[in-house]
Formats: sequence, C-alpha cells, structure tokens
Amino acid sequence: MRYLILCCFNEDRWNGIAESERAEIMRDYAAWVEGTVASGQHRATVKLQPVAAAKTIRMRSGKTVVTDGPFAETKEQLGGYHVLECESLEQALAAARQIPPLRAGGTVEVRPLDTSASVGPAR
Repeated sequence: MRYLILCCFNEDRWNGIAESERAEIMRDYAAWVEGTVASGQHRATVKLQPVAAAKTIRMRSGKTVVTDGPFAETKEQLGGYHVLECESLEQALAAARQIPPLRAGGTVEVRPLDTSASVGPAR
C-alpha cells in the first residue's frame, strides 16, 4: 500500500530556529530520505516553496478567483510530502515518526492513497 506523508511546519517558527539547527535538521532529513530509498519504500519526495509563492483558486458566483497564499488559514503550512510503499499503516507510521522536523515542532500526517479511483492517465 502507498502512503502519502504530509509534512507541515509553521514557517515563522522555522525561520526563528538558528541556522545551524535548521542545517542539522535538513542533513538528518536527507539521511531519512536516503534510508527510505535504501529500504525500497521511497516513491517520491517533494519540498514545496514557501507559502508566499502559493496561489489558491476558488469558485465564487460561477467565476474562478485566484488569491495569494495557501488554501486555508492555519498556523502550520504544508512544506512538502513523501510517498512511501509500506506493508502496513504501522510501517508507514514508524517511518514517519523518524522525520527530523518533528523534534522542532513540525507535524506529520500519514494518509493511505486511494488508488481505486484513479482519474489520471493509465499506467
């Protein structure tokens, strides 16, 4: 089963962490990704640009409206995601528990992918 692991962090809090600590977290993060590759679980990893680069599209009165910023007012922002192939939810949770930004206040959501209703091109 494939799992989407969403990694969230408050950007202001992240920017308030000392550069040396951020660099250590990102080194550990690279090692975590390398570990998922070595284990055969890794399917994808993407780091997102800051929320200042985000655009949100909504429908209002039958017209699309594009606004700056993330889709919702939250204290934490989506910073990136991973797709892992795991034998069970427990295995996915075990991998997600090791994501380094957790120790600095990050949040990680683990969600199984529903591949039964694919809307994209056939593979």
